[in-house]
This record gives sequence, structure tokens and C-alpha cells, in this order.
Amino acid sequence: MFSVAMSGTPGPNNVMLTASGARYGYARTLPHIAGILGGCVVLFMAIALGLGAVFERYPSVQWSLRFIGSAYLLYLAWRIATAPPPTLDAAGDARPLNAWEAAAFQFANPKAWIMGLTLTASFLPANGSLVVNAFLLALLMEAVAFPCVSFWALFGRTLGTRLRTPRAWRIFNGVMGLLTAACVILIFSD
Repeated sequence: MFSVAMSGTPGPNNVMLTASGARYGYARTLPHIAGILGGCVVLFMAIALGLGAVFERYPSVQWSLRFIGSAYLLYLAWRIATAPPPTLDAAGDARPLNAWEAAAFQFANPKAWIMGLTLTASFLPANGSLVVNAFLLALLMEAVAFPCVSFWALFGRTLGTRLRTPRAWRIFNGVMGLLTAACVILIFSD
């Protein structure tokens, strides 16, 4: 239930997956999804193995993450908001995020950090091998997350089939860009 609540609710990843699904379809968005899932597994394991303690102990690391994550989110928001309608740039170099880009983003994604810190603090077993337990917990979290994030990409794909004019695409891209940029407010709201 924790995984469904965390990965199924709106946040930077799900907004970007909706935009990607609308623009590129579900199949071309799968590497983006794989990158999110794989990046979260690595991040959650790193948090469980000690990175979380560094994050909590040194506020400067938290602030650095907030600024880096915010800057990258604003860059992605601008890219989404200013993207031309798909038919206008079919010959261009437009593409969805690849798996490596999406995985790397998880280390700058504050929602992923919150998920990882809460996951390890609440659900990591105290007995047994820390590495094995961290890996199994992260893997279970992302196995449950897969259908949740897929929903957002499929929702985007469905929206994309209904956007029939360049104006509709510009409005959609603008709204998706604004929603992505709005995630920055949440980063600094505590």
C-alpha cells in the first residue's frame, strides 16, 4: 500500500511520464519507466546502506539536493512546455528521456528521496543481511510501482490521441510544463 500511495500519486516522475506518453506513446516511454524503477532501486539501496544517514545528518546536502533537483525540474519543465506539437518536429531530434537519464534524475528527485527514507525507516527488517533486505525491499517497492507509473504513461498516451490540433498540443505541453515546474514549490514547502 505504501508503494501504491507513493508511486501512484502525482509528482515529477508521473507528470513527465504523462507528457512522454502523450507525445511518444507507451512503448517509447518504457525506457523512461525502466530508468525510474532502476534508479529508485539503486537510490533506495544506497539510502538503506548509509546514504540516508548522511542526508539527514548534513542539512547542506539536503539543500544542495533541493537546488539541483529544482534546477533540473525547471529545465525539464521548460523543455516540456516549449516542445512543438509532434507533427511539427517529426524530423527533429525530439525523444523521450532514456533509461540512464531517468535513473540519474532519481538522485535529484526529492520525492524519490522521501520515498526511500520513509521506506527504509519504516519497512527495512532489522534482522538478516542488510544488503539482501535492502535489495528485496527496493525490488518489491518498484515491482508494485511499475503498474502505477505505467498508468500515468498510458493516461498520457490516451490524452495524446485526443490532441488533434497544434494549438491543443501547445496548451497540453504548457500545462504539463507548469505542473512539472510546480513540483519545485513542493520541494521548498517544508
